[in-house]
Amino acid sequence: MPQITVDHSADVLLDRRDFALAGHALVTQLIDCTLEECKTRFRTVDETCIGDAAPEHALVVGEIRILPGRSEEVRTALSEGLLALLADHITPKPRQRLHLAWDVVELDPATYRRVVVAEGT
Repeated sequence: MPQITVDHSADVLLDRRDFALAGHALVTQLIDCTLEECKTRFRTVDETCIGDAAPEHALVVGEIRILPGRSEEVRTALSEGLLALLADHITPKPRQRLHLAWDVVELDPATYRRVVVAEGT
């Protein structure tokens, strides 16, 4: 925890690594976690349909999953901050209309488990 997922249309030019590093730094400033706990994955979506399915539309949807207990203000700051970083790390193609969204989801502490496996453990 936290877990960041970014789903994006195949034709989106996103600097994934720099976004992830900047996002991890932002998250550690806003919630009580270490840099090592931040995990980001990216998924390219082969096909999306927005509105009339015009080819200039592209979609990027981000989500951060965190343990509960953060205030609404902190969750809002996470959502707004990560959305702004996302926009900063995308280079729109000519005439491309980018649709960006972000959400904060709270994990269920009763069922959420994690483990780190390392050689020799």
